[in-house]
Amino acid sequence: MALSRLASSSSGSNLLRPFASALSLTPSLRRPISSAADDSTTLTIETSLPFTSHNCEPPSRTLETTPKELMTFFRDMALMRRMEIAADSLYKAKLIRGFCHLYDGQEAVAIGMEAAITKKDCIITAYRDHCTFLGRGGTLLQVFAELMGRQAGSSKGKGGSMHFYKKDAGFYGGHGIVGAQIPLGCGLAFGQKYSKDETVTFALYGDGAANQGQLFEALNISALWDLPAILVCENNHYGMGTAEWRAAKSPAYYKRGDYVPGLKVDGMDVFAVKQACKFAKEHALKNGPIILEMDTYRYHGHSMSDPGSTYRTRDEISGVRQERDPIDRIRKLIFAHDLANEKDLKDIEKEVRKEVDEAIAQAKESPMPEPSELFTNIYVKGYGTESFGPDRKEIRTVLP
Repeated sequence: MALSRLASSSSGSNLLRPFASALSLTPSLRRPISSAADDSTTLTIETSLPFTSHNCEPPSRTLETTPKELMTFFRDMALMRRMEIAADSLYKAKLIRGFCHLYDGQEAVAIGMEAAITKKDCIITAYRDHCTFLGRGGTLLQVFAELMGRQAGSSKGKGGSMHFYKKDAGFYGGHGIVGAQIPLGCGLAFGQKYSKDETVTFALYGDGAANQGQLFEALNISALWDLPAILVCENNHYGMGTAEWRAAKSPAYYKRGDYVPGLKVDGMDVFAVKQACKFAKEHALKNGPIILEMDTYRYHGHSMSDPGSTYRTRDEISGVRQERDPIDRIRKLIFAHDLANEKDLKDIEKEVRKEVDEAIAQAKESPMPEPSELFTNIYVKGYGTESFGPDRKEIRTVLP
């Protein structure tokens, strides 16, 4: 299977890694923290693994955090996890139709990235976009309403799972064509450099899109013009049902830029992601593009039509859950610092479940889009364009 091939390959990523390295604390920091609410307390921790770099000096593994940030990371990732599990149930109940790609297992990438940047920075991604939208400030109601094709959705119910959008927070989608968002992201970075606003664009894509020609074309011109573009390969090790080693002669995606620096990151460690994204932003503003390869894993199949168990073993999936789960890593850090007990975290998970259930109930109450919405955002307004029936004898509507 793919796991054994990856584990035996010198260039492949080990999918399973022990939790012990995620709890690399100096002895003095093993003392209990008096109160999780004491935000003035600074905790010094190490990332689970060293960064592997290409044509650049890697950032430090050591970073600082606070009790508040740890608890926030736990809650936010638990919320994303619950949201995606609920989407699975809604899809099976046929309340969500069409394509639906879930993000559970990869939450650390979305959360760590947001922790390192601002809403003035831009993010553009592929179709596995629910959690990225939520991280950009979207609401649960907008998520579930969009998934169910309702007016309260982020795209007014017309985009569905693959086309979330939030321009006011620098989130530009949600794209269904494999790899097509990468040159768009580099275009956003061009606009940022032209405006001299000291912001960057994160263009996310999967390992399945990493062999696309448009990636290399966009990267070339970004490097020529020193654009503040950060290309993020979310390497979950399977492009649909194809293991990376079957699709890529060189699966070291962080090196794919050749003349562009790269960094390999443990994408299941939220602090490693945060540190890498902070480093990448500083680099891109001074020197131009950089590639980040996030070594992560999805628990669901490629989409809801894929059971996810025909090209990998159930033991592989459960092994990653036990050894590398991003939420459990934060849970262990919280316990190690005595910031909360098991009951406290279970209470948070109950609150999260309630929030998700309430949002679903509200989304179900939202009406379907009006038929006239089929024509909005397509034609220029104010020209009185007419829409006819199939025989062109009956005018169905005059567009605004």
